[in-house]
Amino acid sequence: MVAPGTGYEDIRDWLSEHCGMSFPEKKKELLEHRMAKVQERFGLATLDELAVELTVGGDVDLKLAVIHAASTNHTYFFRETQGLDFYRDKILTAQLPAGGLRVWSAAASSGDEAYSLAIMATQKFGPTAFSRVSILGTDISMPAISQAEQAIYGTSHLEHVPEELLERYFTPAGMGQYRIVPEVRRMCTFRRLNLKAAPYPFTKGFHVVFCRNILYYFDRKHQYQILEQLYEATEPGGWLLTSVTEVVRDLRTRWQPVSNAVYRRPL
Repeated sequence: MVAPGTGYEDIRDWLSEHCGMSFPEKKKELLEHRMAKVQERFGLATLDELAVELTVGGDVDLKLAVIHAASTNHTYFFRETQGLDFYRDKILTAQLPAGGLRVWSAAASSGDEAYSLAIMATQKFGPTAFSRVSILGTDISMPAISQAEQAIYGTSHLEHVPEELLERYFTPAGMGQYRIVPEVRRMCTFRRLNLKAAPYPFTKGFHVVFCRNILYYFDRKHQYQILEQLYEATEPGGWLLTSVTEVVRDLRTRWQPVSNAVYRRPL
């Protein structure tokens, strides 16, 4: 039974146990703000009530809603250009592996990153991009995956898309929204995956892994475990690109640093 007044702590602990997410005291206000949307949706007046339903009840929809709300992070196309520039200038210009380049957007959210990578590949290879590059986007949130599959975005997602790319790779979808064109959509596949749930269910390794703006949700123990699992899921000589704000070097994983936010699995 949840003790009165411990709703925040109980929700925080549940997220840590089931998802590996870390919400220290300094993030209390953030988590409370995100849980307020879940409380409103399910008619729960307090965090204590939400904690009871989450930890004692069996409502799967509520649990998924809590996970989605906790992991929601505003994202947009062509975010953090440093990593994207490396992908364009170093990875796409190198000789591609036989069978094509396999790319994983490991915290895909609503698909903005995966489609950005697909657009860049299409710019490089034109109509043959589909046979040269395949992109998997995964996220813990099923609503985020559903949005990615729909491939429809409002202006807040598109504010960094140059006008010429907006005209070339998006079509108006009404209500001020735009949809990714089919030639880019077909390069991307989306699936739900909890990065904490190792081992990962892949039969083939990836040549490039983008894992950006997600590691700071986890404590150091889970950061290390996730990075090691990403290593195992990457082909020898493959690349890991993280956010410039996320420090990987200090965790002493097997990844070899190449430059800021760029790492490689040795051959």
